[in-house]
Amino acid sequence: MDAANGVRRNETMPRRVTQQPAASPSKRRSQDVAIAAPLTLDDVDRKIIGVLQGDGRCPYGTIAEQVGLSEAAVRRRVQRLREAGIMDIVAVTDPLQLGFTREALVGIRVQGDVRLVADKIASIDEANYVVLCAGSFDILAELVTADDDSLLHLLNDSIRSIPGITEVETFIYLKLAKQTFNWGTR
Repeated sequence: MDAANGVRRNETMPRRVTQQPAASPSKRRSQDVAIAAPLTLDDVDRKIIGVLQGDGRCPYGTIAEQVGLSEAAVRRRVQRLREAGIMDIVAVTDPLQLGFTREALVGIRVQGDVRLVADKIASIDEANYVVLCAGSFDILAELVTADDDSLLHLLNDSIRSIPGITEVETFIYLKLAKQTFNWGTR
């Protein structure tokens, strides 16, 4: 991580089950990605993904040497993987370094259609991760806010007011012990 500006090195991230803004064509909604026909990955695709998970800024020429293809072939494969929604190459930032001092995971119980509630939560800018799940909660959402007052406002005025939400439990992050995106491919 570059502590001076709070930016971690670029890393390859898989698509999460979150709603992405429609304004950017490269940021499709998860529903759009799920509809697309699955792309079959070969060993070379997996090697390319593995290299980019270690360093999202690795030059295509370097990747080409490692996987035994031309630079142009690597560029085409990366583009195909990105267009298929298999991966994105993004800058992973540290919210604390950017002035967002409060992060929390919120467990939400819902009565009615969980998908409708998840879509409403996913449309909230401060919600950077929303997942429908089985277990004690119907939805888990990660929230990033400027401070405790912002979190209180978000929970009280934006989330708890969504029709269908019956219970909200908030887990405040005290310290990040581990965050990784390089789990490889199978």
